[in-house]
Amino acid sequence: MQTGMYTDTERCVRAVRSKDARFDGWFFTAVLTTGIYCRPSCPVVPPKPENMVFHPSAAACQQAGFRACKRCRPDTTPGSPEWNQRADLTARAMRLIADGVVDREGVPGLAARLGYSTRQIERQLLAELGAGPLALARAQRAQTARLLIETTALPMAQIAFAAGFSSLRTFNDTVREVFALTPSELRARAPERRTGTAPGSLSLRLPFRTPLNPDNLFGHLAATAVPGVEEWRDGAYRRTLRLPHGHGIVALASHPDHIACRLTLTDLRDLTVAISRCRRLLDLDADPAAVDDRLRADPVLAPLVDKAPGRRVPRTVDEAEFAVRAVLGQQVSTAAARTHAARLVTAHGEPVDDPGGGLTHLFPSPEELAAVDPATLAMPRTRRTTLTTLVGHLADGSLDLSPAGDWTDTRARLLELPGFGPWTADVIAMRALGDPDAFLPTDLGIRRAAEELGLPATPAALTARAAAWRPWRAYAVQYLWATDDHPINFLPV
Repeated sequence: MQTGMYTDTERCVRAVRSKDARFDGWFFTAVLTTGIYCRPSCPVVPPKPENMVFHPSAAACQQAGFRACKRCRPDTTPGSPEWNQRADLTARAMRLIADGVVDREGVPGLAARLGYSTRQIERQLLAELGAGPLALARAQRAQTARLLIETTALPMAQIAFAAGFSSLRTFNDTVREVFALTPSELRARAPERRTGTAPGSLSLRLPFRTPLNPDNLFGHLAATAVPGVEEWRDGAYRRTLRLPHGHGIVALASHPDHIACRLTLTDLRDLTVAISRCRRLLDLDADPAAVDDRLRADPVLAPLVDKAPGRRVPRTVDEAEFAVRAVLGQQVSTAAARTHAARLVTAHGEPVDDPGGGLTHLFPSPEELAAVDPATLAMPRTRRTTLTTLVGHLADGSLDLSPAGDWTDTRARLLELPGFGPWTADVIAMRALGDPDAFLPTDLGIRRAAEELGLPATPAALTARAAAWRPWRAYAVQYLWATDDHPINFLPV
């Protein structure tokens, strides 16, 4: 699979005829005779090739006048893996659009974050995706609206507001145009899963490309969970979320064909952002077939991949939080890192209510930590300097860890900070920035795995050997870590 696959008509036709779900999200099939667009795996009889045209995004299909298929629901596919494996302008823009920046700040805000003019952003997205930022954001709003219509009993006016529409009329027009149904008709067709639960609470399914191995994904999150902010309870990973309009609590549980997601939000306008961050946390838009095929080419890694394919990279819902936790975890055990983080949370985090659960706080923001007296931090002086310097740069905006950042540039900026070596910069690149090629040759667990598997022992030699695993070295890290019996590698019981 590759950039611009939708232009390869023959390959797309083959994918549609085979109903191959691996291609869902890579391109969309618009059918000239029916005026609808589908995902490649749509279960209906494929149309004739001459009646198919292919588009790179749902927004492009909608721009061309096609409506979403009511059978395969192409608006609910996993996102394109491209935006998580690339660091160019288009990919950074798509990550920001998914995070709701266009809805909150408009196209000028998106352009300002990326350091380009609005005209350049429009031109670049139109050339590659067939739609500009407003159309892409509109498609995302439509999908959020459909989700709320089908899974909640909320009045339509509240749904329109929560999904980011400026008026009820715009909401109604968009839903009719995209789905060929009115909001009321869409709700009438939905399975009866709506409940009258607490305000701001809803359940949904997060799709992914198979296979997905949940062991290291949830094992890592549970084993490193910061008390008060995260917990493993009743078979689900739960945590608090800091969101643009308020806070939230999410519970995520693994199922064979989806991730069950239970969200409680103080402001429903944060739904799209919360979903996007949860998908990013669990790396749900990854393309495991491409990753595992590349890693299997190495005879040392092949048995590890064949034993448990589909490993994801556990990431984060808050890049600044993870960077702080990476510093707290320098040269200490997992348990010690959790203790240090829990102290910060108790002393400086914002309290939240979690009826029936054990979550108590939001992780403190960089601005809150920048105001802390360094003398009160119970850690060695050099670590204290590293932490205070980091939060100072995060608070004043001179260090950008957001989805808008360039991975290479950000890593270089991290290495300029006192106390930041390659391990800290690379683990932030892997789990906070989302760089799929980040590598940790100096990590103790990686060195142990290398020794056990007969891989080169020195960081330089191991890095040279790992060149064959590019651009998926962050996933190779997950397979190498899995050779150990550390709790991060096992789904909690």
